[in-house]
Amino acid sequence: MKRRQFTNLSLFLLGLTLANCGQRQDSPTSLTSSGGDSVRIWWSQGYYPEETEAIRRLVQQWENDSGLPVELTLYSEGDILQEAERAISAGNPPDVLYSHDADLTFIPKLAWNNQLADVSSVIEAAESLYSPAVLNAVKYLNKTTGERSYYSAPITQMTNHIHYWQPLLSSLGQGEEAIPEGWDQFWAFWEQAQAPIRNQGRSDFYSMGLPMSASASDTFFVFEQFLAAFDVELVNSTGDLQVDKAQVREGIAQALSAYTQFYKQQYVPPEATNWGNADNNVTFLSRSTLMTINPTLSIPGSQRQDQSTYQQQLVTTPWPNKPNGDPMTSMVSIKQVVIFESSKYKDEAKKLLSYLIEPDNLKLYIQGSQGRFFPVMPQLLEDPFWQDSNDPHISTASKQFYRTRPFAQALNPAYSEVQSQNIWGTVIAEMVTKDLSAQAATDRAIAAIKTIFQDWQ
Repeated sequence: MKRRQFTNLSLFLLGLTLANCGQRQDSPTSLTSSGGDSVRIWWSQGYYPEETEAIRRLVQQWENDSGLPVELTLYSEGDILQEAERAISAGNPPDVLYSHDADLTFIPKLAWNNQLADVSSVIEAAESLYSPAVLNAVKYLNKTTGERSYYSAPITQMTNHIHYWQPLLSSLGQGEEAIPEGWDQFWAFWEQAQAPIRNQGRSDFYSMGLPMSASASDTFFVFEQFLAAFDVELVNSTGDLQVDKAQVREGIAQALSAYTQFYKQQYVPPEATNWGNADNNVTFLSRSTLMTINPTLSIPGSQRQDQSTYQQQLVTTPWPNKPNGDPMTSMVSIKQVVIFESSKYKDEAKKLLSYLIEPDNLKLYIQGSQGRFFPVMPQLLEDPFWQDSNDPHISTASKQFYRTRPFAQALNPAYSEVQSQNIWGTVIAEMVTKDLSAQAATDRAIAAIKTIFQDWQ
């Protein structure tokens, strides 16, 4: 391994270690504590210090302006949902909760079970600031009322990004302009690069770093983008499951076949079947793979201190067009703040929520994430921070948020259990380790999904 390669990997691992050390605490960090009765906020600790500082400043400013006591407690992302579940079981949840991962598995269930406060008054006052796709993602079904309503406030969003190493492409005499836009041609481009790079003395090199494990949430997150590429809509706009339709079933099989063939044809490291969420990052940053797909911009974010790597060597590139030639639609995960129905301070918490989603305040918080999360308000996405071509990663990635689609749990809360059980990761792992066919894997996934929807209470 070259010295610069070792330095890049070391910087990433150091950053990851520091982030984990900062988050894996014996007790949560309370940044503002007024004592006695107060509006209690539980918030995911920021990936970057600027993110944490931004929410601390905003909450403190609101406390000063409103005169209402606030207690802000930061939890690691690995702990916050578990702590919230314990608090709910004990009948003592916080008033306000924000978790980076809650939209995929947690919030839809809470809304369904009538455990979240209806925040329609907050969202409707700011409706014109949001895109319709974002608003649709936070209008959840409540089994008690039998109706949909706004049960959370959207503040950021994220999607899958493609990264590659330009020096490795340059060693083949190719630049970014050589990357095709067509679906089949795009993937063939990366496949064809593997042998020439291996011939340079890299026998352990692979062209793609894609997760294939049943344990990594990245597996289903990335695969959902392949489902979107094949125009698969598992749930319709009214929340009805569509998996028995022949077109949907065939689209699932096509997406599964397309995704797993990279592994089967040995373009993906064999260890990918055991990867956790960080492993594709580490493998890519060691330059053992040419390209990878990753939710958020955490990979380029880890290289900011090395401007040569950030600006010239590491590239974020657009997704190809769909197989039918249409532009790609990005699957987005909408990050949301909720208020619990049992809160003693619902009115005060709603005022705080209204304050947090004011564009100037939201801008301060989102920019603190340094591109890890993106704005949910179109006017904020037009800010120079997101469009500045001097930042090749953020400016490229921002273009993905003009054509978006939320995950299916926004349409039917039962799909949150599909994500919790990682149904897609499970059948993908079986396809590449047990030679399960695409049709058999499709049947297995559909059966599991239908059982979840039938058993949903």
